[in-house]
This record gives sequence, C-alpha cells and structure tokens, in this order.
Amino acid sequence: MVKILLHGACGRMGRMITDIVSRDPEIMIIAGIDAYGSTYSDFPVYTSLDQCREEADVVIDFSNSQAMPALFAFCESKNIPAVVCTTGLSEEQTELMKRTSEKVAILKSANMSVGINLLLKMLAEAAPILADAGFDIEIVEKHHNQKVDSPSGTALALADSINEALDGKEEYVFDRSTRRMKRPVNEIGISAVRGGTIVGDHDVIFAGEDEVITFSHRAYSRAVFGKGAVEAAKFLAGKPAGFYTMHDVLA
Repeated sequence: MVKILLHGACGRMGRMITDIVSRDPEIMIIAGIDAYGSTYSDFPVYTSLDQCREEADVVIDFSNSQAMPALFAFCESKNIPAVVCTTGLSEEQTELMKRTSEKVAILKSANMSVGINLLLKMLAEAAPILADAGFDIEIVEKHHNQKVDSPSGTALALADSINEALDGKEEYVFDRSTRRMKRPVNEIGISAVRGGTIVGDHDVIFAGEDEVITFSHRAYSRAVFGKGAVEAAKFLAGKPAGFYTMHDVLA
C-alpha cells in the first residue's frame, strides 16, 4: 500500500485526487496539506508541512508555485519523493527542483495525462520530417478563465519536444502584434486562449503549402491529470534520487 501526502489537498485537483484514491486499493492518502485547512476529508489536513507527523511514501503536489521552496526543503529533509504537478514554476524554482532531485526522487511533467505524453513522443518523430518539408509550426492552447500562467506548461512542453527534435533551431514567439514582417522560417508561434471552463485544449499545427496537419489533444475532465498523478506516485514510491518524468512511468 503506497501512502500519500497530498499537498494542495483542498483545491479542485486535490479533491479529484482524493476521489480517485478512494477507489484504488493500492494507494491511500494519510494526510493532506492546505493553507486553508479542511474538514471535508477522511484524513487529517494541516495548514503547513511543519505540522505533519505522518510518514508518507510519496507526496502528490497540486498547490501553487509559491509553495515550492518549502515543499522541496521538506522532501529533502524527510527523504520523501514528490510528484510535482504544479505549473508556472520560475527558472529559480525549476533549478531548485533539479537540485532537490539530486537528493530525493522528483517527478515533474508539464501535463500528467497519458495522451499528452504520447503526443510528445509523436511530435518528436514528426517534426523533423515536416520541418524539412517546409511546414510552419504553430501551437494554440486553450484553458479556463481562472488559469494564471500563460502559455500553459503543456504548450511549452510540446514546443520543447519539437525544438529538441530540430536541434534547438526554433525561436518561440508569443506575440506578433508589434511586428510588421513576414513569418520567419525557424519559429514556433505559441498562442493562449483563456475563457469559460475549458479544462485544457492543445493544437499543434503544421502548416505547409496546400496542406495542414494538426495534432490535437482535448481534456474533458481534470480526472485525466489526477489519474496520471496517482500512477506516477505508485511508480515513484521507493525510487532512488533522480529527476523523473511521465515518460519513465509509461516506459
């Protein structure tokens, strides 16, 4: 039985994780952390990591970027692996995460869904062929009106997967409103839409002469992210120090 500490227990994803875990006999939540506390759950919820005395096998994190330094310090001091699902990390926070992974296992993916991670692999294979054939590359992502970071971490991960396959030659362009010029060849345009309750839509568009190829992923429920996070936690429990991704879980 894998014992989980749920960091960000009272948010939408925290509640989703709680529901998923309640139906999985291989895993259980022994405690939660949330700055606002809670009385809804069957497990204790503390307002800070310092208050937690339960011994967990792994942390599942769906909190916010400001909470990352304290989480990484806690995981390192307690030698507890963490599945980090929070997006919008700064360069400094990302570097801190990488340093922490030298001491304890950390798993981080921009998107926890199986479909997105399969799409990343497909793009890495398709991009060199289509780029050589003269296709322009654009990414359009859509999310709900409460999402604070833009573009999404998933959109950037899709762009990175393409760019790595193209030897890092592409430039990311987020805004063309001040430009008066034809589209350069070596760029990936990334556009963000925010509105309503869109869970997460991502389109990767390869536009060539007289034809367009689009790779699309639609998330109709946040459950796809929660299920991926739970599977990642099962995978990460007991793993040695290192930096892991969903590719390792799906391998």
